[in-house]
Amino acid sequence: MRSNFKPKLLKLAIAGAFSLGLASSALAVDLTMYYPVAVGGPLTKIVDGMVSEFEKQNPDIHVKAIYAGNYNDARIKSLAALKSGKPAQTAVMFSIDIYELIEQGAIVAFDDVVETVEEKAWLKSFYPALMENGKTQGKTWGIPFQRSTIVMYYNKDAFRKAGLDPEKPPATWDELVSMGQKLTQKTGGKVDQWGAMIPSTGYPYWMFGALSMQNDQTLMNGDGNKTNFDAPATVAALQFWKDLGSKHKIMPSGTIEWGTLRQNFLAGKTAIMWHSTGNLTVVKKKAKFDFGVAMLPANKRRGTPTGGGNFYIFKKSTPEERKASMKLIRFLTDPERTAEWSMKTGYLATSAGAYGTAKLKQYVKDFPPAAVARDQLKFATAELSTYQTGRIRKLLDDAIQSVLTGAKSPAEALTGAQKKAERLLKRYR
Repeated sequence: MRSNFKPKLLKLAIAGAFSLGLASSALAVDLTMYYPVAVGGPLTKIVDGMVSEFEKQNPDIHVKAIYAGNYNDARIKSLAALKSGKPAQTAVMFSIDIYELIEQGAIVAFDDVVETVEEKAWLKSFYPALMENGKTQGKTWGIPFQRSTIVMYYNKDAFRKAGLDPEKPPATWDELVSMGQKLTQKTGGKVDQWGAMIPSTGYPYWMFGALSMQNDQTLMNGDGNKTNFDAPATVAALQFWKDLGSKHKIMPSGTIEWGTLRQNFLAGKTAIMWHSTGNLTVVKKKAKFDFGVAMLPANKRRGTPTGGGNFYIFKKSTPEERKASMKLIRFLTDPERTAEWSMKTGYLATSAGAYGTAKLKQYVKDFPPAAVARDQLKFATAELSTYQTGRIRKLLDDAIQSVLTGAKSPAEALTGAQKKAERLLKRYR
């Protein structure tokens, strides 16, 4: 009897272990995550590394990251996957996509997914300014991750050459004009270096959100159903933008390309550029001159819109997939990890907890420009976001470009855009 018992016991143990392995495999959760990368920096490697670390710590969750181009591409591909019957479970998409995603019934509110006291506290751990584009209808729909503000990059060597204090960048619109004129360098009537450049392709509405806020005017209300395009302060802000090129001549008249501006700055073709803080790490690595980073200048007040992407969880996901998505998002937004993300990319660390970590504290001490976007959050407002957001955004983009190219006056362009926006948004009020 005894001689047969051990082999039988061993067989049972092996069978049990095998069946447990099958059960474990069957219980594993597969997540698909869409992620935009066409912004700046080696993001795919960084995200892949973070996902790999998550899978090591959570062997029962497998994450497939699909890199989807820019934010619009990420939204289009995510929604197409939903309709195809092979939906993703989570994605980083534009923070301003919130109203479209809610209207289409594509996403679930985080309030309906969190369960524990700890998870509910986590929802409240992010900077309030970054949450403005993630909350509506009394619920949280998006969690900030790849977030930014517009900051002012400037060439300190060019400031010295122009007889300007390199530690005192323009703090007001008037100073931007006066310093920009000194920084504009010409040879035989040809401009070798412009005083400043503000991009007006790609995301013109975003840059304009800064100018309008500096004139103490938001572009929309907090419910996403009304725009303020024809407000006097909005019109005056667009007139100032046009005047920088056509009247003050500190930047090229017409439009300025978003995609090539960073290279123009690095090549010394402009002494000042307004651009995303997401470019900070690349500029730090590639600039062959002494550069600084400052908050955007004020007129009636300082102002910048926030920008970038939020994490969303799709409604067409099982309870298990939602829990796994929550685990992944909490992992990626952990203060230590967010601090590392910010240092590697230049994007904002999205919580005070991240800036309280030893490594980010030291990084900011050694490289003060890393704190500018964070400090500017106290003057920040939500990025333009409404129902019918794509169409509303295009109305404003077209109006801006028609003014910068001289086709229309600011009042004419913005009044026209406002009338069309009213027709689109009226039914949401």
